[in-house]
Amino acid sequence: MATASPFSLDGRTALVTGANTGIGQGIALALAEAGAKVVAAGRSSMAETEKLIAEAGGTSFALQVDLQQEGIAARVIEQAAELAGPLDILVNNAGIIRRTDALDFSESDWDEVMNLNLKANFFLAQAFAKAALLAGRTGRIVNIASLLSFQGGIRVASYTASKSGLAGLTRLLACEWAAKGINVNAIAPGYVESNNTEALRADPDRNAAILARIPAGRWGRPSDIGGAAVFLASDAAAYIHGAILPVDGGWLAR
Repeated sequence: MATASPFSLDGRTALVTGANTGIGQGIALALAEAGAKVVAAGRSSMAETEKLIAEAGGTSFALQVDLQQEGIAARVIEQAAELAGPLDILVNNAGIIRRTDALDFSESDWDEVMNLNLKANFFLAQAFAKAALLAGRTGRIVNIASLLSFQGGIRVASYTASKSGLAGLTRLLACEWAAKGINVNAIAPGYVESNNTEALRADPDRNAAILARIPAGRWGRPSDIGGAAVFLASDAAAYIHGAILPVDGGWLAR
């Protein structure tokens, strides 16, 4: 008698923020291909993501929302559940980056990045966990951290601070919620082909320097992150709590 794969997400419902492009789109598609219903959320149109999921035979729902609005997190969780049913998986992917020398970094650029990359992710996780526990359900939260959760970087002060903070929050929430049936982990993508890295890839010198440091010899693809997200959202990762999983082509090992 065949048994279900521990990597299957059949019968589960996921919310992925920032799913319109790049890493978020790759994660949404991978979760759908693994069997989950996916609510793709963010400020921009999700038409392309919905098309890719439909072509793969999956099910998706679009939720247009500005995650920087005050008090929005609980409403997003409620709206996602209204669209697709009670949530089993939350992927906190939405994020932005601002590049300026630390001496010139503005307060507005600091606040904008921290509000989305850290504050919004915490309150989405909180609202997700409250809903799951109230209903007597377990859940999986996957935060999208960064190599800059481990390293300093240059010219991205608020981004580094937010991603370092997100790694810390991942561990704290795991400590508080593991015994309650909520797994909280994070993926730390390396240099991935996305909107956030477009400027780096367009700079011949920076692009060459980055590639020279990556043992795998290439930029990551959104699908590389999608596979890791499926793993952390699945039963195969049932005993993993508070992990920050680098998916970086070997960057940190160099």
